Amino acid sequence: MTMKRGYKVLLYALLIVAILFLGIVYLTQVDIVVLNPKGLIGQKQSDLFWLSTNLMLLVVIPVFILTFVIVWKYRADNKKAEYKPDWNHSTLAEIIWWGIPCIIIVILSVVNWIACYDLDPFKPIVSDKKPITIQVVALDWKWLFIYPDQKIATVNFIQIPIDTPINFVITADAPMNSFWIPQLGGQIFAMPAMRTELHLNASEIGEYRGVSANLSGKGFSGMVFWTKATSEVDFEKWISEVQSSEQALDLDGYKLLAQPSENNPVAYYRLLYPGLFDWVVMKDMMPEVSHGH
Repeated sequence: MTMKRGYKVLLYALLIVAILFLGIVYLTQVDIVVLNPKGLIGQKQSDLFWLSTNLMLLVVIPVFILTFVIVWKYRADNKKAEYKPDWNHSTLAEIIWWGIPCIIIVILSVVNWIACYDLDPFKPIVSDKKPITIQVVALDWKWLFIYPDQKIATVNFIQIPIDTPINFVITADAPMNSFWIPQLGGQIFAMPAMRTELHLNASEIGEYRGVSANLSGKGFSGMVFWTKATSEVDFEKWISEVQSSEQALDLDGYKLLAQPSENNPVAYYRLLYPGLFDWVVMKDMMPEVSHGH
């Protein structure tokens, strides 16, 4: 019986080691985009995530270890375990299991309180480079991106220069949605007749997947867009190419584009209606605006 029990303990120990090993391999080999940030905000959020997780593991890991130790030590057939039926209090134990978690909670509270202000989505990124404004409109089921200063618009594609603050101004002309580029920063909701902001940047050249982070109907899964971070020279070249596009976007063209459609391909437009974003925000609140006046 003792030999069989020893084999069981060894089997459980090997199983735990195998799970931990596979977990470490998975985390190091698989590209989990939220854990692989490519921008200032994304990096700060990743650092906050790991700091909070590690602090909580200071309690979680000892609890799991002690659970195994206590179950093993005080099993029914362990005659060596000390039997104290009248024991009900230990000052040292109370200090440990209340004091350490309380200290960790205080640290987490302070760290996250500071981060709430530092990572405020409405807070602009400080930089010596001029920010670029991109107006975002969530449609059924696609994303419209308007570059008001460059007088262009795109569908399901963004191109930005690296190390440059990007000021996203966001609304929706469809059910509430959520704008999210996981490797650059957190998500923020897009709501009809409202405007929100999100300030991000990209620190490395590459292409980063953007998604809708809020269920919005049958075409939700196809609301995917790509953010391409390039050098400033390549960005300016791309702007010139889009400004020469054969397709133009005016108010009538927007109304056609806003009709529900799924799995839309990338499209580029010259912007002929500079106040399009403001028109989208105001059209449901002011009837005369919805008619283009």
